[in-house]
Amino acid sequence: MSSILTNTSAMVALQTLKGINANLSKTQDEISTGKSIATARDNSAVWAISKVMESDVKGFKAISDSLSLGQSTVTVARSASETVANLLTDIKGKVVAAQESNVDRAKIQADISALRDQINAVVGAAQFNGLNLVSGTEDVNILSSLDRASNGTVTASNITIARRDLTTTAGTLGTGTDLSANATLSATSATNSGNTATITLAADADVSADAFEISVGGATVSFAAGQLTGDQDAAATAISGAINALGLVGVTASASGGAITLTSTRAFESVAVAGTKNGGATDITVSAASIGERAETLTFSGSAAVNEGDGYQVTVGGTAFTYVAGKGENFEDVARGLKAAVDGGQIEGVTTRVAQNSSGQWQLKIDNDSATSISLARAGAAGGEASGGLFGLGGIDVTTNAGAEAALGNIETLISKAIDASAAFGSAQGRIDNQTSFIGKLTDSLKAGIGTLVDADMEEASARLQALQVQQQLGIQSLSIANQQPQSILALFR
Repeated sequence: MSSILTNTSAMVALQTLKGINANLSKTQDEISTGKSIATARDNSAVWAISKVMESDVKGFKAISDSLSLGQSTVTVARSASETVANLLTDIKGKVVAAQESNVDRAKIQADISALRDQINAVVGAAQFNGLNLVSGTEDVNILSSLDRASNGTVTASNITIARRDLTTTAGTLGTGTDLSANATLSATSATNSGNTATITLAADADVSADAFEISVGGATVSFAAGQLTGDQDAAATAISGAINALGLVGVTASASGGAITLTSTRAFESVAVAGTKNGGATDITVSAASIGERAETLTFSGSAAVNEGDGYQVTVGGTAFTYVAGKGENFEDVARGLKAAVDGGQIEGVTTRVAQNSSGQWQLKIDNDSATSISLARAGAAGGEASGGLFGLGGIDVTTNAGAEAALGNIETLISKAIDASAAFGSAQGRIDNQTSFIGKLTDSLKAGIGTLVDADMEEASARLQALQVQQQLGIQSLSIANQQPQSILALFR
């Protein structure tokens, strides 16, 4: 049935043309924007994911800037610490030259002072944007990543850079917890008198048939049977004379009442003692297997921990010397710091050394070779201000024999600290470099992923556009034909 009121064919053609035009409009939008999903209306789920990822990309761009800033800061610190290590090596060369007595030590000391001033200048200038990693002890955090969990929670990750204090500042002893129990003094005074051991010969009216062998400090005196005559007193006198003839440094022997008294004034070295008569220990008695070193010791705990701000003090002859531990230091650092402090005090006749005992405890050894005894005391307290990492550099003085000898050990400690700082900064810089490279690759991957989700396939869109344009033309033709159908009804009325 034909109707002039309802044209079904035109309605179908019109709906078809509307659909074609809608698809054509969408395709044109894809081509003009380059995105298949430009708004939440296009695909809300995919659009939401892409926006979250886009926010992460912006965040990683900020992280890349943070890493660049941190990298520059660490580079400055590493260069400074390497320069300090080189300057300290130059100072060591001057200190070694000062070991020779036939040199102008005053001029050498002037060179050392100039190098020390240069070190202070380098440390003071080693900052980037106001941040100096070679001064102070607080850690520095560099933003390195944003970690998104499966539940959507985002947390920031940091690369922690530990400052390496290369200043020469003296610490300040705190007023906190008493730590004096962590350090034990062997005596309250140090004298220049030596320690002794006694070799006693049993009473014997005739020693002519006896053989003796006495060992002192690795050297041996021997008497075959028939070489000694008389009683035990005469034998002791002869043996003492033979020991003295060895010329052992710091060791002397004396005889009295059939006993040989061995005295050692060696500051930091024990002297082994042994003796036999006729190949055995019968009729000869040795009071000790060795003569202890003359130096008194400040022995630190083998179990207690050292925290930042823990300070220890040793008083030598009424002068107090202090070292306050920095972050990550231990009792070896404390002992070496106190050694540098005492050496810098240049007390006449006083020399020091750092060592470990058989139990692994660190010790500061203090020897007195002056004419009078000196008092010793110790103290310790928490909560102080840490000494600089190069504390003791200012106390290096090679104008005297004792100062030159002490400086040789102290400069090695300072060089080690500067080298450790350079290595730590180099490691941190390497980690930042790796993280920067990873962030760059991660950002590229996220961008590629976002593109896969929302970018339009331009080849497909181009082909689809041409097809839709043809469909649009055909739709218009179909609608035109459908609109002409009612005209045929007019022929029925002619």
